Amino acid sequence: MMSDLDLVALALITLVAATVNGALGHGFSSITVPLGLLLTTGRVLNPALVVVEVVINAYVLFTSRRSVPAVARRVLPIVVGVVPGVLCGAYVLASVDPAWLKALVYALLLPFILVQASGRRWPLRRESRVGVPFGTGVGMLYATTTISGPPLALLFNNQGFVKQEFRAALGLIRVVESLLTAIAYWTLGLFGAQHGTLVLVITPSVLVGIPLGIWVIGRVGAETFRRLCMSFDAWIVGFGLSRVLAELGVLPTPEVYTLWAVVILVDLLMLRSFFGHSARPAPAGAVPAGPAIDVLDPDADPRRATSAKGVAEVVESTR
Repeated sequence: MMSDLDLVALALITLVAATVNGALGHGFSSITVPLGLLLTTGRVLNPALVVVEVVINAYVLFTSRRSVPAVARRVLPIVVGVVPGVLCGAYVLASVDPAWLKALVYALLLPFILVQASGRRWPLRRESRVGVPFGTGVGMLYATTTISGPPLALLFNNQGFVKQEFRAALGLIRVVESLLTAIAYWTLGLFGAQHGTLVLVITPSVLVGIPLGIWVIGRVGAETFRRLCMSFDAWIVGFGLSRVLAELGVLPTPEVYTLWAVVILVDLLMLRSFFGHSARPAPAGAVPAGPAIDVLDPDADPRRATSAKGVAEVVESTR
């Protein structure tokens, strides 16, 4: 049973996590799980988090509901794949220690996240072909660890989803996976009285943090939003990998966090380059442009691409 001090610490952790989730559309579990596991076990923490995340994800989806029609068809294959993935993952949680699974996923994700943080993307031309297997993997990961934000953010950033579409796609998928996972946990008898206590501790943090995060991100540009998502994922995945390697005893505890420090240093250097480039004044006579990916990538939003082209033609005709 967790002590009162542990419960206070968990409330503070979830307040920060809820604020990030409100801003980016994901991050609640990615922050809460690695830190929360310092206070309790996964079988105690995960069921409580899933119950809370059903509500969080529904709220994120509601606030981004106007963008749902634009992403529903694109994310449908992922949603289909999530269903068998959650069922398999719930069984794995009930019978197997998922630490090695987390280590493998974090190790695979980290280099791709850092590459995207540097500004490079390789958009997939046929998303539907990878949607179902990708969704199955995400469903298994979520059911075993309650973490799915980093791989989803990696895919959506790579495909050039704009800000509200990014949040709507995340909300749509995560509502399905969290609801299915809660049902699977209940069926397997993984809920108990201790989980009700944790839900009561976490709920006030969520009620304060989610609106706060939404208010903050409303004042951030689309490209800055995308870059912050990748930076956040790099830091969280780097910490998660270090934490899991320490948990498995692969490396000594002090030395294993050197990996996390290296990830932070690399990302800070890229952030400096990104914001330094953004702060440079535009050349005289240049056409004001929005975020590069939103405007130049027709797959991101054809209407915005057409609009940008029209502005450029008008300016050119007046020279």
